[in-house]
Amino acid sequence: MGAGDLASSFREWPSTLERAAILAALLPYQDEDTPAGKNTRVSTALVLASASPRRRELLARLGAPFRVVVPGVDEGSVLWKGASEETARRLAEAKAREVAERYPRALVVGADTLVVDRWGVLGKPREASEARRILRRLRGRRHRVVTAIAVVRLAPSLDMVSHVVSRVVMRPYTDAEIAAYVSSGDPLDKAGAYGVQHPVFAPAAAVEGCYCNVVGLPLLRLARALGRAGLRLLPLHRLSLPGPCARCPDRALWDEA
Repeated sequence: MGAGDLASSFREWPSTLERAAILAALLPYQDEDTPAGKNTRVSTALVLASASPRRRELLARLGAPFRVVVPGVDEGSVLWKGASEETARRLAEAKAREVAERYPRALVVGADTLVVDRWGVLGKPREASEARRILRRLRGRRHRVVTAIAVVRLAPSLDMVSHVVSRVVMRPYTDAEIAAYVSSGDPLDKAGAYGVQHPVFAPAAAVEGCYCNVVGLPLLRLARALGRAGLRLLPLHRLSLPGPCARCPDRALWDEA
């Protein structure tokens, strides 16, 4: 995907996100922060174990009702050893399993996204100065975005873990653009300190691979896993997918779900 295609995608993203937010508002999900270990019943078959509004908006596009439960996982407690893909998979599964303990009969989706450049893993910035440093480090360079997804159910037992890797080339944005973007507060809850879908900062010159993976949830890969788990989803032609999904390499997997 070239810079021109991305620019077009960025222009259309706000309207599609608005449509997803409307759809999400109509679905019977409920944000919850239920203490771990408490016996509770879930009224829907699908639970998203994530506090991320972007993952909620993306999952809503699949057309299945779900609720959101924030996992009580300390990400720092998960051992960061081996490849970044392995770390992301461990984190995604830990989040899904922690929520599944509370909702054992639900399909629980956990996810974790890591941004990786030639020097290592870039997490979420803790403060504005760190966000500025990360964005300067990424500027004009290529990096990888790894998102792992886990679909877990305890009764009957189900455990599927997968990951997707996309490659992003950042444009040579200026220090002034960095300052304006950081002052908006948008980078502070994002791995790598940026949102690829941001309509003003628009940091990426090109995305190779799954675009939604960079946003935080490889949507078509997840749809395949949920279909294999027996969840009924809207057919592909009826989904409200972001424009870049038309070129997603995972579209070919849809018929295998």
